[in-house]
Amino acid sequence: MTDVKRGEAPLYLRASPLTRTSDWLAQSVGGLVVLALTVGVGAGLGAVFFRYLIHFFTWVFTGARDYSAAGRVGYGPFGPWFVLFTPVIGGLLYGPMIYRWAREARGHGVPEVMLAVSEKGGRIRPQVAIVKSLASALTIGSGGSVGREGPIVQIGSALGSTLGQIVRINESRLRILVACGAAGGISATFNAPVAGTFFALELILRDFEAESFGVVVLSSFVADVIGRAFFGSSYFLHLPEFAIRSTWEYPLYALLGLLAAVAGVAFIRILYGTEDFADRLWRGPEWLRPAAGGIVLGLMLFALPELYGVGYPPLAKAITGQYAVWFLLLLLVGKLAATSTTIAIGGSGGVFAPSLFMGAMLGSAFGAIAGHVAPFSTAAAGAYGIVGMGAVFAAAARAPITAVTIIFELTGDYTIILPLLLAVAVAVGGSSLLSRDTIYTLKLRRRGIELLGGRRSNLMRLLRVSDAMKPLPESLPADLPILHVASRLEAAPGEGLPVVDSDGVYRGIVDATQVDEAIRDNVLDATAGDLARASTPLRATESLEHALSALLRSRSGLPVVDEEQERVVGWVTQGDLLHAYRSRLEGLQHEVEAAVDRPAGRSDRRGPAVARGVRLVDVELAEAAELVGHTLEEVPWPRSAVLLGIGRDGGRIEPGAGVVLQAGDRITVLVSIDDADGLLERLAPATA
Repeated sequence: MTDVKRGEAPLYLRASPLTRTSDWLAQSVGGLVVLALTVGVGAGLGAVFFRYLIHFFTWVFTGARDYSAAGRVGYGPFGPWFVLFTPVIGGLLYGPMIYRWAREARGHGVPEVMLAVSEKGGRIRPQVAIVKSLASALTIGSGGSVGREGPIVQIGSALGSTLGQIVRINESRLRILVACGAAGGISATFNAPVAGTFFALELILRDFEAESFGVVVLSSFVADVIGRAFFGSSYFLHLPEFAIRSTWEYPLYALLGLLAAVAGVAFIRILYGTEDFADRLWRGPEWLRPAAGGIVLGLMLFALPELYGVGYPPLAKAITGQYAVWFLLLLLVGKLAATSTTIAIGGSGGVFAPSLFMGAMLGSAFGAIAGHVAPFSTAAAGAYGIVGMGAVFAAAARAPITAVTIIFELTGDYTIILPLLLAVAVAVGGSSLLSRDTIYTLKLRRRGIELLGGRRSNLMRLLRVSDAMKPLPESLPADLPILHVASRLEAAPGEGLPVVDSDGVYRGIVDATQVDEAIRDNVLDATAGDLARASTPLRATESLEHALSALLRSRSGLPVVDEEQERVVGWVTQGDLLHAYRSRLEGLQHEVEAAVDRPAGRSDRRGPAVARGVRLVDVELAEAAELVGHTLEEVPWPRSAVLLGIGRDGGRIEPGAGVVLQAGDRITVLVSIDDADGLLERLAPATA
């Protein structure tokens, strides 16, 4: 055995039991299952605690368990006028709490979870669960016209993230635990384990890989068991007697889907438009904003008490036909205004339940009108109300799978599935045409954060085809016989070869698929010119992001032309693009990591200290960002940051010390994980 030299620290192979347990939880499949089950238990108990907390604060403020079901009744010495003051008092309590301890607890919660998964490796601060619970319960209990589902998603996700950070699991698994918490929260709240699973996979994690799916299902299952233990197993809503009386009803459900698309997009635009108006109007301290805005909300609640809190009792009355059409439409408009106001003044609550509420009002009103026009060929108005719930949510969130499964699990009635599928499909299609963003992604895009593109496309936008192209391979003469074409393709290093005529003019591309089809069809007298497939060449100055899309469509390599498109200067394949991307990323990462050896006092914005890897931050500079108007030299970049590029007005400008940053600039920076969150907040502040 080799002796340890003097002065060297000994290397021990035997770890403590606690360390071995932590390593097993962090690295093994069994450990991930245990963590997912634990998160499910925590999310289920969190949902139970949160619901009782809402009931408690509602009782404190109104003397009722759910004031929206009580109507305009008096409470205390002020009689029915007390509702004018409850949002103000509530705002004085939760406003300072959010401002002081967790500003990400403001708003509806789901975008913050999506941001944590996409840009922060799944890391959510532990205090978010506590602050979100109290702030949202106070908001809803004091009259805020928002839902409890968004908050419980953020609460469950924060629990999953905190547990994962304690055992120090890697980022990919940490994201899965965040999704487990979100699924458990939805599952326990609605008694809907399937909808909870798809909500987490479709909206939060945005993938359906086997490992993710399995553990998210387990977490959702455990949370639902806990929820049923406390709240029972009855269905959330009871569908009126339903049957499709005529095939002519299907066009009516399609029309309802179109109306739902309009309603969903209107909800998105009015919600954020109201928030913009409040931002321009309010000039006082942010912690006081909820109390000041509570005056306006109180007037709305006094006019329509049904808007108080989550509003499930009025929703149930709507689908059971207890409201007139005019009142249903009034509640639709009122909920839209009250929810937008609650969020705009700085309240904490979700938009999931309000979208269901608005869908119920829209669908029930539509069904009542249809029943008057064709009383013997349409179902009960409540059936349209329930379909409307799913359609409006699908239009606002662009989550059709979740919308269908949540409505099915809320009612337990399979007979409604066909009209529901039709309406949801039409609503999602219409919403996609009317709006680029969803109610969740728009909040982030307004801060310059684009979730749909992904980090890979961010770097690919900076690289050009000229960075990846190779010399043009030996071309095929247009008159070359097919058997010789096959031999040349077999020896070629990539997929496909260019074809040129006798004058050297580019004619198109031939690949192995075309040759194989011609041989199987016994067209043995074909030449390369006969087989050539026309394809649009790439310009050397185009981005790799655009080039990759073109290559995927062509299924072979493509020629590269100069800017004037007069001369072929190279050839590029999918493999060339991926190699250029990987090489560039590795080079940048080495550049950041090499900075560790630089002196700590050196004032170089590409300074050292990459503790736990690097992250690519790519955002559009928001108007409220503190860096707007400063030159690059004036910006206090983190010492680990490497500025890769600046996009402006659809083009690209080279970073230089004298470049002045403008609102709307797309900034791409490679930075250490430790510095990424702080830089992201400076580039895209949460208040933007």
